[in-house]
Amino acid sequence: MKTYLECIPCFVAQALRAGKLATSDEYILKELLDEVGDMIKSIPLDSTPVEIASGIYKTIREKTGVTDVFKEKKYQHIQEALRLLPQMREKVLCSTDPLLTAIRVAIAGNVIDLGMSKEFDMVHDIEIILHQDFALFDYDLFKHELNKTDNILYLGDNAGESVFDRLLIEQLKKPVIYAVRGAPIINDVTIDDAVDSGLDQVAQIISSGTPAPGTILSLCNESFVEQFNKTGLIISKGQGNYEGLSTTSKLVFFLLKAKCPVIAKDLGVKEDDIILKASSKGQANEQ
Repeated sequence: MKTYLECIPCFVAQALRAGKLATSDEYILKELLDEVGDMIKSIPLDSTPVEIASGIYKTIREKTGVTDVFKEKKYQHIQEALRLLPQMREKVLCSTDPLLTAIRVAIAGNVIDLGMSKEFDMVHDIEIILHQDFALFDYDLFKHELNKTDNILYLGDNAGESVFDRLLIEQLKKPVIYAVRGAPIINDVTIDDAVDSGLDQVAQIISSGTPAPGTILSLCNESFVEQFNKTGLIISKGQGNYEGLSTTSKLVFFLLKAKCPVIAKDLGVKEDDIILKASSKGQANEQ
């Protein structure tokens, strides 16, 4: 996905928001914003938003000396999600279509996004998404591909939502490799976060090696790229992974909530719509 002009104010706001969590020194924050402003001058619009965000958070780390700005918030969200997990598991198991309900719960967890300025209420948002219509719904193709594959690569997104990814992984009933970020960035899931969420109980956890808040294959480590290329079914959670993989030639299923107007525009949906979308290659194969 390309970078739109509407992304640029968001980059600045995000830098300030994250910077304030790392330091209260206004001089450091001004230096941070100055440097981000210089970066914006040379942003190529054909680069992905997550590539640019990677550079911004590198600057935040360098200016403030804080490597994991959202560490405490990630822990809080994981604990909150773990408290909800038994209730959500019961909803899945008691539903007429446990797989689809697990997909809904996994997407509902995608509201936990500290890269966005929006407030969220985890319990309220889950209840809405459990009954919300999908704007894009390639569920039949997803089930077809799931039935014929014997291995799944699941690309994690945010730390808190990774707890709810467990419920979907349980319903897939196939071996799953769960890929996380190579280093802390925003509130994205790392290996430590995934273990805290209990994902080591249901999947093999690996690092993609990317320093970006999304899967950009050119920034990932060699072993992840090899796994990506050979895996039969790939599940991609969240906006950041969609931004990095929207033009991939590989069959990927994107699960997300369109939380910003730019993502909604790129997908051809409305803001706050929920998505289960196969990549264009998958849709072409179906036809």
